[in-house]
Amino acid sequence: MDGLRRFEAAKPQAGGAVSSRGRPRRVYCRTAKSLARPRHSLTAIFLVYDKQTLIELIRSRALKFGDFTLASGKKATYYLDGKQVTLDSFGAKLIAEGILDLLADHLPLPAAVGGMSIGADPITASVITMAAARGQQLSGFLVRKEPKGHGTNRYVEGPVVRGQRVVIVEDVVTTGGSSLEAIARVEEFGLTVARVVTIVDRLEGGGEVFAARGYPFSSLLTIRDFGLQPPAGNA
Repeated sequence: MDGLRRFEAAKPQAGGAVSSRGRPRRVYCRTAKSLARPRHSLTAIFLVYDKQTLIELIRSRALKFGDFTLASGKKATYYLDGKQVTLDSFGAKLIAEGILDLLADHLPLPAAVGGMSIGADPITASVITMAAARGQQLSGFLVRKEPKGHGTNRYVEGPVVRGQRVVIVEDVVTTGGSSLEAIARVEEFGLTVARVVTIVDRLEGGGEVFAARGYPFSSLLTIRDFGLQPPAGNA
């Protein structure tokens, strides 16, 4: 079974997964090799956060080399297309588990997570979904670049109310501009930003900008996890 590890209990445990024939049910856990493939036909896969698996998944799907202009306006020789992973079912679950584990290290949990549309939207959706699977109450919100011009006409959408503590999520942080824009909108709405969390930190000044403004910052990975180095002056 290429790309899979099989774990089978020696005997059924009370309340454990048992097949209709009374035998212990087999549980298959995906390895990074199989995660990098586009199609799979397994009926039940249980995946928890594993840093190395996330690194290999991003490297195989999202990391691209060439000449790019980033959202910050900076020129770069590589680009991280986060949506190739955040919009993949297994990638989304893996990222959500990682973010929830990170938030658990910085209790109390926030009332909600969210960020600037559209990059933060799939992250938000996966995190609140996995929070429910863990039995945790967590809301989500999105921050519009522009109000839609009808209905509530708000920048911040979602079941959040003034005074709540929230965490801003982002797929990739370079200079932090997108997250700072989201922070400005949610604070204007009346929310308190407890932390900024990203999947990958490019180590190009974003973390220092957040720290200077008093916002704790965490990332699941940095570009050094891919064997890359930040530009001179950002080491």
